Amino acid sequence: MSQSFSISRLPAQAVSVLFHPLLMPTYMLAVLLLVNPYLFGVNSWADPISKLLLLRVFISTFLLPAVGVGMLRGVGFISSLEMPDKSERIGPYIITGIFYLWMFRNLKDNPQIPTAFTIFMLGAVIGVFLAFFINIFSKISAHAVGMGGMVAMVVITMFLFSYDTFSLQTAWFGMLHFNMTVVLLAALLAAGLTGTARLWLRAHIPSEVYGGFFVGFLSQLIALRIMF
Repeated sequence: MSQSFSISRLPAQAVSVLFHPLLMPTYMLAVLLLVNPYLFGVNSWADPISKLLLLRVFISTFLLPAVGVGMLRGVGFISSLEMPDKSERIGPYIITGIFYLWMFRNLKDNPQIPTAFTIFMLGAVIGVFLAFFINIFSKISAHAVGMGGMVAMVVITMFLFSYDTFSLQTAWFGMLHFNMTVVLLAALLAAGLTGTARLWLRAHIPSEVYGGFFVGFLSQLIALRIMF
């Protein structure tokens, strides 16, 4: 019975890894480059400049924080990478917040980075620190915070930083044209899958998932209000 339950957890675990909160800034940048690369002064998300920026953001907002959290696990500060107890999340939140704040500061001072992505990065910083403070009193889903920020980012992009449609060159089907509504639906689907996965894994209760989504969404709106 336990083996069967363990196997049934695999899809939920895969979703949790695919939409890990540390990956959200990289995904946000990828979406913005996809729907409006001209904001970055390039013609396509596949441009070498775009790839270098994606790599830089990935290293600064995923790889380095992940290494820091892994070190906490190595010295026994946290019992597992799932961090079931909210007290174990204090250190990882601080590490992530520092790296995110450093990334935001660098982007803000870079004239080649559009205001759109700087806003979204600030939203991610706000989301991390809000989750940190809330975590002092009550556990909250970091996955849901990340997905709430992603959905808000897509909504903001739809109304302020993109055209109604965008094109994507594919190897098999040639040039495909998409409406921004498709991107929003995909983001909502990803958010729903992620929240369901966290509940299925019993990592959170519904209020922690809904609260996390609200915090992530609100954080992007606060960032937009500050910078736009």
